[in-house]
Amino acid sequence: MDREIKQKVYDKLNKLNINYRTEEHEAIFTIEELDKKGMYNKGEICKNLFLRDGSGKRHFLVVTPGHKEVDLKSVREQIGSSRLSFGSSERLMNCLGLTQGSVSPFGILNDSDRKVELVFDEELKDMEELGFHPNINTATVWLSFSDLMKVVKDNGNTIHFIKL
Repeated sequence: MDREIKQKVYDKLNKLNINYRTEEHEAIFTIEELDKKGMYNKGEICKNLFLRDGSGKRHFLVVTPGHKEVDLKSVREQIGSSRLSFGSSERLMNCLGLTQGSVSPFGILNDSDRKVELVFDEELKDMEELGFHPNINTATVWLSFSDLMKVVKDNGNTIHFIKL
């Protein structure tokens, strides 16, 4: 099953002619664990936060550099949302087909209804080496921000840029 999850991401990247590299590793759940493994020496590992608004009608995936603090009030104001809170594991599975610890922008490949809005920190725009799980936390995919945007635009999800 793990292989199929990753393969769906790799197939999309190949279909879009995106240059990327992958790295297999043991399951990693937190930014702190990535630090201990020396993954930051290879590029920018991103933090991915799955959020919902106060009514539960809007869902967001906030993507920032891994060590950046995220002020939810600032995010809320910049995207024009009501109060934000973390989405439950059930919502995460329903919206992106992901489990906690494997959250990634590639989850939109499971979001055929385009329910989830992607929110990117502007600091990511010029980065050439970003690392994300391929929807499972036993591997990391490295690609540029511009190539990640090709995937997002191809899927059709709403995109926001914010300054944190």
